[in-house]
Amino acid sequence: MEIFLQVSLAFPTVIFSFLLCLAVVYWVIVAFGLIEIDVLDVEADSALEGPAAALLSKLKLRDIPLTLVLTLLSFFAWFISYFIDLWLLSLLPLDWLRYPLGVVIAVLALMLAVAPTRLLCAPLRPLFLKLEVTSSKSVLGQTAVVRSGRVTASHGEAVLEDGGAGLILRVRADEQLGFKRGDRVVLLEYLEAQHAYRVITEDEFRGI
Repeated sequence: MEIFLQVSLAFPTVIFSFLLCLAVVYWVIVAFGLIEIDVLDVEADSALEGPAAALLSKLKLRDIPLTLVLTLLSFFAWFISYFIDLWLLSLLPLDWLRYPLGVVIAVLALMLAVAPTRLLCAPLRPLFLKLEVTSSKSVLGQTAVVRSGRVTASHGEAVLEDGGAGLILRVRADEQLGFKRGDRVVLLEYLEAQHAYRVITEDEFRGI
Protein backbone atom coordinates (compact mmCIF):
# COMPACT_ATOMS: atom_id res chain seq x y z
CA MET A 1 0.00 0.00 0.00
CA GLU A 2 2.88 2.34 0.81
CA ILE A 3 4.45 1.77 -2.61
CA PHE A 4 1.08 2.30 -4.29
CA LEU A 5 0.58 5.68 -2.61
CA GLN A 6 4.17 6.70 -3.20
CA VAL A 7 3.94 6.06 -6.94
CA SER A 8 0.40 7.47 -7.24
CA LEU A 9 1.49 10.74 -5.65
CA ALA A 10 4.75 11.01 -7.57
CA PHE A 11 5.14 13.07 -10.74
CA PRO A 12 3.80 12.49 -13.40
CA THR A 13 1.29 9.91 -12.09
CA VAL A 14 -0.05 12.40 -9.56
CA ILE A 15 -1.55 14.42 -12.44
CA PHE A 16 -3.81 11.54 -13.46
CA SER A 17 -4.46 10.59 -9.83
CA PHE A 18 -5.89 14.09 -9.32
CA LEU A 19 -8.01 13.85 -12.48
CA LEU A 20 -9.35 10.46 -11.41
CA CYS A 21 -10.32 11.84 -8.00
CA LEU A 22 -12.26 14.62 -9.72
CA ALA A 23 -13.94 12.05 -11.97
CA VAL A 24 -14.97 9.90 -8.99
CA VAL A 25 -16.45 12.93 -7.21
CA TYR A 26 -18.32 13.92 -10.39
CA TRP A 27 -19.84 10.45 -10.94
CA VAL A 28 -20.84 10.16 -7.27
CA ILE A 29 -22.69 13.48 -7.55
CA VAL A 30 -24.34 12.29 -10.77
CA ALA A 31 -25.35 9.00 -9.11
CA PHE A 32 -27.18 10.94 -6.40
CA GLY A 33 -28.96 12.97 -9.07
CA LEU A 34 -27.58 16.30 -7.83
CA ILE A 35 -26.47 17.26 -11.34
CA GLU A 36 -27.31 15.96 -14.79
CA ILE A 37 -24.98 13.41 -16.34
CA ASP A 38 -24.21 15.70 -19.26
CA VAL A 39 -24.10 19.03 -17.45
CA LEU A 40 -20.40 19.47 -18.25
CA ASP A 41 -20.90 18.24 -21.81
CA VAL A 42 -23.36 21.04 -22.50
CA GLU A 43 -20.84 23.65 -21.35
CA ALA A 44 -18.02 21.98 -23.24
CA ASP A 45 -19.88 21.87 -26.56
CA SER A 46 -19.17 25.56 -27.19
CA ALA A 47 -15.47 25.06 -26.37
CA LEU A 48 -15.01 21.97 -28.50
CA GLU A 49 -15.10 23.63 -31.88
CA GLY A 50 -12.60 23.54 -34.70
CA PRO A 51 -9.53 21.30 -34.17
CA ALA A 52 -10.79 19.82 -30.87
CA ALA A 53 -14.11 18.72 -32.36
CA ALA A 54 -12.34 17.43 -35.48
CA LEU A 55 -9.95 15.40 -33.34
CA LEU A 56 -12.78 13.79 -31.37
CA SER A 57 -14.59 12.98 -34.61
CA LYS A 58 -11.45 11.44 -36.10
CA LEU A 59 -11.01 9.31 -32.99
CA LYS A 60 -14.71 8.36 -33.20
CA LEU A 61 -15.36 9.78 -29.74
CA ARG A 62 -17.52 12.76 -30.76
CA ASP A 63 -20.86 11.01 -30.03
CA ILE A 64 -19.80 9.86 -26.55
CA PRO A 65 -20.41 12.12 -23.51
CA LEU A 66 -17.25 14.16 -22.96
CA THR A 67 -17.22 13.36 -19.25
CA LEU A 68 -17.11 9.62 -19.97
CA VAL A 69 -14.32 10.06 -22.52
CA LEU A 70 -12.24 12.16 -20.10
CA THR A 71 -12.81 9.67 -17.28
CA LEU A 72 -11.62 6.74 -19.38
CA LEU A 73 -8.66 8.68 -20.76
CA SER A 74 -7.64 9.66 -17.23
CA PHE A 75 -7.92 6.09 -15.97
CA PHE A 76 -5.89 4.48 -18.74
CA ALA A 77 -3.30 7.28 -18.69
CA TRP A 78 -2.99 6.83 -14.92
CA PHE A 79 -2.58 3.05 -15.36
CA ILE A 80 0.17 3.47 -17.97
CA SER A 81 1.95 6.23 -16.08
CA TYR A 82 1.78 4.29 -12.81
CA PHE A 83 3.52 1.20 -14.16
CA ILE A 84 6.13 3.19 -16.11
CA ASP A 85 6.96 4.97 -12.86
CA LEU A 86 6.90 1.76 -10.82
CA TRP A 87 9.03 -0.30 -13.20
CA LEU A 88 11.33 2.40 -14.57
CA LEU A 89 11.43 5.88 -13.01
CA SER A 90 11.51 4.71 -9.39
CA LEU A 91 14.55 2.56 -10.17
CA LEU A 92 16.61 5.36 -11.73
CA PRO A 93 18.55 8.13 -9.90
CA LEU A 94 16.79 10.93 -11.80
CA ASP A 95 16.68 13.80 -9.29
CA TRP A 96 15.56 16.94 -11.20
CA LEU A 97 15.44 15.02 -14.50
CA ARG A 98 12.25 13.34 -13.26
CA TYR A 99 10.22 16.44 -14.16
CA PRO A 100 11.12 16.93 -17.84
CA LEU A 101 11.06 13.17 -18.33
CA GLY A 102 7.76 13.03 -16.46
CA VAL A 103 6.20 15.52 -18.87
CA VAL A 104 7.21 13.29 -21.79
CA ILE A 105 5.75 10.23 -20.03
CA ALA A 106 2.51 12.07 -19.25
CA VAL A 107 2.03 12.99 -22.92
CA LEU A 108 2.95 9.46 -23.99
CA ALA A 109 0.51 7.97 -21.47
CA LEU A 110 -2.31 10.14 -22.81
CA MET A 111 -1.55 9.12 -26.39
CA LEU A 112 -1.46 5.43 -25.47
CA ALA A 113 -4.70 5.82 -23.48
CA VAL A 114 -6.63 6.76 -26.61
CA ALA A 115 -6.67 3.20 -28.01
CA PRO A 116 -8.30 1.44 -25.03
CA THR A 117 -10.68 4.39 -24.60
CA ARG A 118 -11.84 4.01 -28.21
CA LEU A 119 -12.14 0.26 -27.72
CA LEU A 120 -14.49 0.67 -24.75
CA CYS A 121 -16.47 3.53 -26.27
CA ALA A 122 -17.04 1.88 -29.66
CA PRO A 123 -19.92 -0.40 -28.55
CA LEU A 124 -21.50 2.54 -26.66
CA ARG A 125 -21.74 4.91 -29.66
CA PRO A 126 -24.90 3.33 -31.14
CA LEU A 127 -26.57 3.57 -27.71
CA PHE A 128 -25.88 7.29 -27.34
CA LEU A 129 -26.87 7.95 -30.95
CA LYS A 130 -30.16 6.15 -30.35
CA LEU A 131 -30.81 8.17 -27.20
CA GLU A 132 -30.19 11.44 -29.02
CA VAL A 133 -32.49 10.52 -31.89
CA THR A 134 -35.20 9.29 -29.55
CA SER A 135 -35.01 12.30 -27.25
CA SER A 136 -35.40 14.66 -30.19
CA LYS A 137 -38.59 13.05 -31.45
CA SER A 138 -41.94 13.81 -29.93
CA VAL A 139 -42.69 11.99 -26.68
CA LEU A 140 -45.09 14.66 -25.52
CA GLY A 141 -47.95 13.46 -23.38
CA GLN A 142 -46.03 10.47 -22.02
CA THR A 143 -45.39 9.93 -18.34
CA ALA A 144 -41.89 9.82 -16.86
CA VAL A 145 -40.49 9.36 -13.36
CA VAL A 146 -38.23 12.00 -11.80
CA ARG A 147 -34.73 10.67 -11.00
CA SER A 148 -33.01 13.87 -9.82
CA GLY A 149 -33.34 15.24 -6.31
CA ARG A 150 -35.53 18.07 -7.57
CA VAL A 151 -36.79 19.72 -10.75
CA THR A 152 -36.36 23.43 -11.41
CA ALA A 153 -36.42 25.79 -14.38
CA SER A 154 -32.78 24.94 -15.09
CA HIS A 155 -32.20 21.48 -13.66
CA GLY A 156 -33.86 18.07 -13.52
CA GLU A 157 -33.88 14.57 -14.96
CA ALA A 158 -36.58 11.97 -15.45
CA VAL A 159 -36.67 8.41 -16.76
CA LEU A 160 -39.08 7.53 -19.55
CA GLU A 161 -39.82 3.82 -19.85
CA ASP A 162 -39.34 2.63 -23.42
CA GLY A 163 -39.57 -1.12 -22.93
CA GLY A 164 -35.82 -1.36 -22.38
CA ALA A 165 -33.45 0.25 -19.91
CA GLY A 166 -35.41 3.49 -20.06
CA LEU A 167 -34.52 6.92 -21.46
CA ILE A 168 -33.01 9.62 -19.26
CA LEU A 169 -34.43 12.99 -20.29
CA ARG A 170 -33.77 16.50 -19.08
CA VAL A 171 -36.91 18.04 -17.61
CA ARG A 172 -37.84 21.53 -16.43
CA ALA A 173 -40.64 22.84 -14.22
CA ASP A 174 -41.53 25.63 -11.84
CA GLU A 175 -39.63 24.88 -8.63
CA GLN A 176 -42.76 25.74 -6.64
CA LEU A 177 -44.34 22.53 -7.93
CA GLY A 178 -41.90 20.70 -5.66
CA PHE A 179 -41.14 17.75 -7.91
CA LYS A 180 -38.76 15.28 -6.26
CA ARG A 181 -37.21 11.90 -6.96
CA GLY A 182 -39.85 9.26 -7.68
CA ASP A 183 -42.64 11.66 -8.71
CA ARG A 184 -44.56 10.93 -11.90
CA VAL A 185 -44.66 13.78 -14.40
CA VAL A 186 -46.07 14.33 -17.89
CA LEU A 187 -43.91 15.66 -20.72
CA LEU A 188 -45.86 18.69 -21.88
CA GLU A 189 -43.55 20.75 -24.07
CA TYR A 190 -40.16 20.37 -25.71
CA LEU A 191 -37.82 23.28 -24.90
CA GLU A 192 -35.51 23.26 -27.90
CA ALA A 193 -33.10 25.87 -26.53
CA GLN A 194 -32.43 23.72 -23.44
CA HIS A 195 -32.89 20.33 -25.10
CA ALA A 196 -35.29 19.55 -22.27
CA TYR A 197 -38.98 18.96 -21.60
CA ARG A 198 -41.33 21.08 -19.54
CA VAL A 199 -43.30 18.81 -17.24
CA ILE A 200 -46.47 19.03 -15.18
CA THR A 201 -48.32 16.71 -12.80
CA GLU A 202 -50.55 13.96 -14.12
CA ASP A 203 -53.57 15.58 -12.47
CA GLU A 204 -52.87 18.93 -14.14
CA PHE A 205 -52.45 17.20 -17.51
CA ARG A 206 -55.85 15.52 -17.13
CA GLY A 207 -57.40 18.80 -16.10
CA ILE A 208 -58.24 17.66 -12.58
